[in-house]
Amino acid sequence: MRPLSMSARALALAAGLLWLAAPPARAAEDAEASRLQARLAALQGDPVQARLGIYERLDAQQAVAALAKARRAERADALYLAERRVEIAEIAAGNEAAQRELVRLDMQRSELLLEASRREAERARRESERLRIQAQIQAEEAERLRMAAEAEAAARSEVEEALGKATGRQTAQLSAARRKEAELARQEAELVSGKKLPPSRFEGQGEVFVLPGDAYGPGKAALSASGKSAASALAVYLQIGKRGVRIAAWDNDAKTAQARAAALRDALVEGGVPAARIKAEGRRGAATAKRSAEVTLAP
Repeated sequence: MRPLSMSARALALAAGLLWLAAPPARAAEDAEASRLQARLAALQGDPVQARLGIYERLDAQQAVAALAKARRAERADALYLAERRVEIAEIAAGNEAAQRELVRLDMQRSELLLEASRREAERARRESERLRIQAQIQAEEAERLRMAAEAEAAARSEVEEALGKATGRQTAQLSAARRKEAELARQEAELVSGKKLPPSRFEGQGEVFVLPGDAYGPGKAALSASGKSAASALAVYLQIGKRGVRIAAWDNDAKTAQARAAALRDALVEGGVPAARIKAEGRRGAATAKRSAEVTLAP
């Protein structure tokens, strides 16, 4: 066997050195893939983010797998793609987690506002009851004074004048309490239903809600979209007070007026108001832009 020349020995030595250096380079490449795989494993192990960003995490997993199999010439591009995919998966999971937390906090805020509204309404109802009892006690006391005044004709007018003033003050306080209770009930109904109640006024016969002309289509008996929205809010409001309800609807044609009243009654019943509490009647006469129907609540 012939001895190797100097150039052949040099080439053999260089090949041996390259062979010895190859395993550490491959180990470094495998370490990059392991590092990215560890970041994906951390996402999977997070109890909050484990089910978030699924598609982005799948893309990242495929990119890391491709990196582990990539040839050295393709290694740089595969590493860049895998790092970006893992970063996108982490950002997507974080964004979804933040969005879910925002929704949860928003729902919690709405629940707290609703609970505060209900508590305020309950306080107003208790205050109304206290004033009612106080008014009853004062009325009984006034009656006693009146009976005593009958025996004293000379003092009767003076006693009656004092009674009138006391009753007027008490009536004003009771009316203010009822208005406060109605306002809180309105706020609760609009918060629960997500709709706006129609405007209302207070009369001797009770609270009167007025539906405008666009609550029905021109010459039609069916409720329009705005009419259905008002009926939805009214249904929630009526379930808070538990009072009797009278519906009146107008149209030049008597049958259409009656059908309009019936349509509004049916919408309230569908919203949860017992039908036995509702009386509906049509009234012949022109509906106006400001009034096509009225809903009156007994005091």
